[in-house]
Amino acid sequence: MDDFVRNTLFKWGLAEWVEKFKDEEINAQSLYYLDDREIDNLITKAGPRVIFKNNLKRLKGKQEHAEAADVVQEEQSSNQGPTVFFQQCEQEHEEAADVVQVLPSTSSKGKRKSDLQAESLKCSPAAKRRCDSVLDTKILSEVKSIMKQIKDDINDKEELGAFIKNKISDLEIDKRELVGVFGRSGAGKSSLINAIIDEKNLLPTGSISACTSVMIKVEANTRSLKYEAEIEFIKKEEWHDELWSLKTYKKGDDDYRDMVKKLSALYGEEWRDKSPKNLIEPKYFKNIPEFLASKRKSLSCDTAQELSQKLRIYTKGGPKQEDGYTAPQWFWPLVKSVTVRVPHNELLQHVTLVDLPGNGDRNKSRNEMWKQIVVDCSTVWIVAEITRAASEVEAWEILKSAHGLIGNGGQCQQIHFICTKSDPADDRVPKNKEAKEEVMNEFQELSEQFSDKGFKVFTVSADEFLKRKRVKEDDNEIPKLQDFLQNLNDCHSETVNYVNGAYGILSLIEGARCSKAGVGKADDVCKVLEKNMREQLDQVKRAVDEAMKDFEQCLTEGVKNSKTSEEKLKFFLDRDQEPSFFKTLEAVVWKYGIHQTKKGEQINLNTVLASCLTDSIDEEFRKTFPNDVKGGSFNGVISRFSLDTKSLIQKYQDVKLQLIFLQTEEDKIKAKLNKIILKGKKIIYNSLTETIEKNMKKCYEDARKISGTDALKKMRKTIETHVSSNRNMYEDAKKTMMKKMNILMTIICKELEETMDHSIKHSLKASALSESLPDVSEHLETVQQHYSEVKRSQEGEMTSQ
Repeated sequence: MDDFVRNTLFKWGLAEWVEKFKDEEINAQSLYYLDDREIDNLITKAGPRVIFKNNLKRLKGKQEHAEAADVVQEEQSSNQGPTVFFQQCEQEHEEAADVVQVLPSTSSKGKRKSDLQAESLKCSPAAKRRCDSVLDTKILSEVKSIMKQIKDDINDKEELGAFIKNKISDLEIDKRELVGVFGRSGAGKSSLINAIIDEKNLLPTGSISACTSVMIKVEANTRSLKYEAEIEFIKKEEWHDELWSLKTYKKGDDDYRDMVKKLSALYGEEWRDKSPKNLIEPKYFKNIPEFLASKRKSLSCDTAQELSQKLRIYTKGGPKQEDGYTAPQWFWPLVKSVTVRVPHNELLQHVTLVDLPGNGDRNKSRNEMWKQIVVDCSTVWIVAEITRAASEVEAWEILKSAHGLIGNGGQCQQIHFICTKSDPADDRVPKNKEAKEEVMNEFQELSEQFSDKGFKVFTVSADEFLKRKRVKEDDNEIPKLQDFLQNLNDCHSETVNYVNGAYGILSLIEGARCSKAGVGKADDVCKVLEKNMREQLDQVKRAVDEAMKDFEQCLTEGVKNSKTSEEKLKFFLDRDQEPSFFKTLEAVVWKYGIHQTKKGEQINLNTVLASCLTDSIDEEFRKTFPNDVKGGSFNGVISRFSLDTKSLIQKYQDVKLQLIFLQTEEDKIKAKLNKIILKGKKIIYNSLTETIEKNMKKCYEDARKISGTDALKKMRKTIETHVSSNRNMYEDAKKTMMKKMNILMTIICKELEETMDHSIKHSLKASALSESLPDVSEHLETVQQHYSEVKRSQEGEMTSQ
């Protein structure tokens, strides 16, 4: 048995069958020739056998695809001259280093085999990541197995046992990185996602008319080997309201045309002589009973193409399709979001890609979901065709209008502008360079709102990438985007966090079992730790208090400058001489201040009115709550929090293991607080606009009722009068934000104090409760070795960055 087979089994979650494959001398060559009978003899359990067969089928398919590409490449190179031939030979040499399979062997002595290979073959960063990924999978699997066994062996009827069991359960944390994909219909978002995750036929693409209201989330399927989709519908009552709203539109308006498209897609021409009450009858929804029952609909298929075909009626289309595809009904008008789950995709292991429509939908629940997803995105991709990237109005409007939600009001750390349809041509490289320069120049106008550090431009061709495997990264940067996603997965550090926590828990168990000799010292250590904790908490409180004072001062200035917001509102309303402005303003008030025009202009009167407050606080808020949590919230006071356990370990060796546990608890509580702060700061910042929006709600509803002669003039007057007579809303927004800030401070201090106090109590004052704890000395030694290993790997990554 060779290391390729061993690592492949670990990667597929079939580690328990390694010995069987080893006994039968299965190597990389024979693996590809296994038939069903031989597989049945090797893997005697049905569940693992199905997983193995499915994975082997996919592996063979990729091998055949690569071999076919090689043949085509060789035929082409024979007519391209010696220069190209030598370039290809050089490229193949590099790829050979990339595909050398890792050989992770974690014995108690010596180096990992993968490290030796990296040194001898000088593996590329991508290959090194694959080495570490396979090794991490093996380590994580082994440590989880150990902790499961420990949890089963511990008696949770005792206080200490229950405490330890809870700590083991807390180790299982799954964090997902959200990547939001924006761009106008036809920019190539679906093709881009298909190419990046290497699933050509997954998301529907082509010339069919797109629905701009359906959010599509693409993530890994960790539950089965199928391609699955989960469809969430809007509420029946919401659709009923939309049906009634048709009466408020004027024929020829954008909103009227959009509603006609929805009705024609769902009802054909039958809607034209029916009332809203008739159109909500169950007979129209017999193919989607889940809609009437307020449940989600699930789809499950064996292939991506099969799922794509089934999804079309829920995501795109209408009665007349340019590609000839027809359906009796199209259900996308009723769909709120679609979650697509893809089996066996490493890039999606901890990443979800979200194909996002523009904001400003009449459906409130769609708008709320859109906002929540945007604020949770750690990365935003703006997609535009390369021929019009710098001048693409909608792309730049998205950035300008959403800067609050992806900046201070969100958690975005990276913005990537992706120029699509960079198709093969003799002058492609200089054209790509020119497009990048133009986009970067355009971005400079937004430099006050976003940092240059997190902004990058990529040029790609999805079609080219899907047709052949060997693509030069300088010409087509999809491989760079794949590397970026892989890094997002790696940065998740699931293995490091889990092993670190497990090492601490096992240290606590072993320390508690052997603690009788150090009982007297434990009391002394407790006093020192409690003193250190009080001092550290005081520092945290001072830092938060200081931030609150700065915020209040900034917001007070913002309230004084409220006239600047009203001037911006006036500038918008002064467009009343434009022929179509009445239709635009009508759409704005019907959508509670938020509207996206057909030309891509993003209008949000609530953010306009709140701008006096957000502008006043943006810089200070960004310093206090950086989106990169590693930067340290509250000027780094959370990241600096320490009970000084390292120096105490040197002084109090009798309770070393308990102090190691407390050290890992510090890491865990700081990670937990960073999550709490990241969530809290979004609520705090967005409360400014939300308070204004609540105040303006009645104004929008009053403006809706206006019609007839001078309707535009009256509508404008209604808005201006409401704003001028409700200037207290700025002070209300300030008070609301400060109140939420105070709540966050209380949560931070309480969480810190209670968690660490609880951990100190159970680690150093519980020797009398440790009689029934199991002997974990061997497990501790194993996990300690893995802990040292993953720490070295993590430090190596940080050094390389």
